[in-house]
Amino acid sequence: MIEKQYVIDAMDARDIWRMFRIMAEFVDGFETLADIYPAVSIFGSARVTPDSKIYQKTEKIASRFASEGFSIITGGGPGIMEAANKGAAEAKGKSIGLNIKLPLEQQPNPYSNIQLDFKYFFIRKVLLIKYSVAYVIMPGGFGTMDEMFEALTLIQTKRIKCFPLIVVGGDYWKGVLDWMKKSALKEGMLSPEDLSIFQCMDEPEEIVRYVKRFVIV
Repeated sequence: MIEKQYVIDAMDARDIWRMFRIMAEFVDGFETLADIYPAVSIFGSARVTPDSKIYQKTEKIASRFASEGFSIITGGGPGIMEAANKGAAEAKGKSIGLNIKLPLEQQPNPYSNIQLDFKYFFIRKVLLIKYSVAYVIMPGGFGTMDEMFEALTLIQTKRIKCFPLIVVGGDYWKGVLDWMKKSALKEGMLSPEDLSIFQCMDEPEEIVRYVKRFVIV
């Protein structure tokens, strides 16, 4: 099975049906999310537990946004995603979970009052970009960094309009931020203006105020 994915073959029947499945997931997403504006996507680790400070901070951030009229979008799973959906739902806001079907780790949390399930990561990522007016990046792992760096790349290359992208947790992200400044920037792999695409903040009220500067609710 693994070797098959590297072979370029004529399209077979499975590929044709896969195209229809992809189209169906896009259509479901477009129809379901058409009226959620303005929405903020919150990303972070699925491995964070409810008793952790970052879980509780995420809950507070989502609640603040929902109270100001923002919908909250997450990946629909546990951890940070659960905290964000919980904060939004308890503030009577739209709490959207775009759940990805994975063999391990990812199970939908119970706090999404709007939920979609996806087989394909790239479809979910298109919808997250399309319907978000801001990204809030909480501490996380590969998946969180993937979402963050894809958004940074799309903004940097002007494939999408610049929108607020906020990294939360200065201590957690310090190594990544230092690498950007001390290695990538120093070696000319990044330009000084690239580092202005995102902001690093920690306080929920500050984060909400910052996003509201760019968005009419």
